Amino acid sequence: MHRVEQIMGLPISLRIEGAGGSGGSGGEAADRVFAWLREVDARFSPFLPDSEVSRLDRGELSDDELSPDLVEVLGLCERYRVESGGAFQVRLPGRGLDPCAMVKGWAVQRGAELLRASGVTMFCLNAGGDVVAAGRPWRIGIRHPERADRVCAVVEVADGAVATSGRYERGDHILDGRTGLPATGLLSLTVVAPTLTEADAVATAGFAMGAEGVEWAAARGGCEVFAVDAGRGVRRSAGFPV
Repeated sequence: MHRVEQIMGLPISLRIEGAGGSGGSGGEAADRVFAWLREVDARFSPFLPDSEVSRLDRGELSDDELSPDLVEVLGLCERYRVESGGAFQVRLPGRGLDPCAMVKGWAVQRGAELLRASGVTMFCLNAGGDVVAAGRPWRIGIRHPERADRVCAVVEVADGAVATSGRYERGDHILDGRTGLPATGLLSLTVVAPTLTEADAVATAGFAMGAEGVEWAAARGGCEVFAVDAGRGVRRSAGFPV
């Protein structure tokens, strides 16, 4: 089965192959995944005034009133802020709290875990190009950072995740938290990791760090990296599964 829905401002597609699993049909498992992602959007979007994130940002919630999910997300944000030397930031001066850079990968990874809990073992869950794949080798294209109709590499992932941060969809939207300025040292940075939580966070943090972020990302255990720098040079780690 194959289903696509627009959630969190981007197309999210789910393809399930093989049996639907002991927890019900593939359609029922998909229902649970998409319901979860809609719930995350409603709770964590900084663009919705009644979301938990917006209420926290306005000071309407104390720390002990936060949901366990938001506590976990904020903990991950702080971890990557520290490990990136401040390049990864969800609280920039003059801007409200915006954990979107962490929420998407974390939420989609949770969606993949819901599928597995339903007995679905062979699937590809794709959130705007960031992918969790399981059950068999899946071929995943990495978009060319300057040519929308081309890919610059194809990776094969059997059980893991792929995430790309770049400037080609939304321009210079990723800021270096150390300076508050747009990160322009790279055109794109792709990370393959065991989970999308890690792949997406490392790709975003590494991109925010600029050229130095390529080695930083590649040095993380379990991560493989493919990058196109501002000079259009390609850099990749030895184990990147091209």
